[in-house]
Amino acid sequence: MIIRNAKRLKKLSDELLYVTRLETHTLELKKEQFDLNEVIVHAIDDAVLSKEFGNKNLKLLYEPRDILLNAEKSSITEVISNLLSNAIKFTPEGTITISVEKDETKNWVIFSVKDTGQGIDASIMPRLFTKFASKSYQGTGLGLFIAKSIVEAHMGKIWVCKQY
Repeated sequence: MIIRNAKRLKKLSDELLYVTRLETHTLELKKEQFDLNEVIVHAIDDAVLSKEFGNKNLKLLYEPRDILLNAEKSSITEVISNLLSNAIKFTPEGTITISVEKDETKNWVIFSVKDTGQGIDASIMPRLFTKFASKSYQGTGLGLFIAKSIVEAHMGKIWVCKQY
């Protein structure tokens, strides 16, 4: 129990420090070329081993694609992990589908996570990517804010598509 709580506090302090760097514009990206597929596969492996995943009847679908990306690997890993963690948190059973595509002519990559969970509460949608936005009793509500900040620091965009 002590180790679990220590890890939780470390994650919280890391998130708060990251948010501070983002808000003070002191975050420096150390870009490198890496295979996005490797990052996705590691994030999936970590998610499947997580306590939160273990008690659920979930199926993760991902068709690996080798895509080289020039970005800060640790930051992109954080984005993917946050999105995958949210999908797992709010999907008690069903399917989580991860996809990635690259358009060489437009020089962009789209990474998406789609789940069959409860969906995002309508009351939180207008502030979904802001600090402390959460309807969950778990977590800090910083994950999507951090993900958005990282994506935008890489000159990208992040959005949610809600299907009915």
